[in-house]
Amino acid sequence: MISDVLAEAKEKMQKALEAAKDDFGTVRTGRANPALFQRVLVDYYGTPTPLAQLASMVNQEARTLLITPYDKSALKDIERAIVGASNLGASVGNDGNVIRATLPELNEERRREFVKIVRDKAEQARVSLRNIRRKAKDDLDNLKEVGDDEIARAEKELEAATKQHVDAIDDALKRKEAELLEV
Repeated sequence: MISDVLAEAKEKMQKALEAAKDDFGTVRTGRANPALFQRVLVDYYGTPTPLAQLASMVNQEARTLLITPYDKSALKDIERAIVGASNLGASVGNDGNVIRATLPELNEERRREFVKIVRDKAEQARVSLRNIRRKAKDDLDNLKEVGDDEIARAEKELEAATKQHVDAIDDALKRKEAELLEV
């Protein structure tokens, strides 16, 4: 029973870590990257649909992304969604078949804003880990037929797993900050 609770908590912590790393990938550095546009939702026939399901995205140049819709009738909706994506700041143009999204040059102030965004995402991930730890600790405390020593050992293991995952988030944050501030 204790091993089930710990295994579930560690699995959820790993998923939270992966989600944080994915979130970090959506904050741009110096190049246009299709991952930047993964979270863009397009209003496609009244349904919010991820851009990746509606179009292929290819790096045309360092700061330009070529977006080719599978359905040409969705061209205007895709363009509107990219322009509305607040943190991208991309200038968008289309020629009737494809959309070219050009990302602006990063200045020092914009880089600092991105660092703040990444730090906020890291803090959200840490909160998520702490919530997972709290639930697992409550589950351990609710086990009736287990001794106090075993629960204490399990709580120490839970704390170690939490610390390991928080450290991994901090390491990913440091790498992303260095990447963002690199000129």
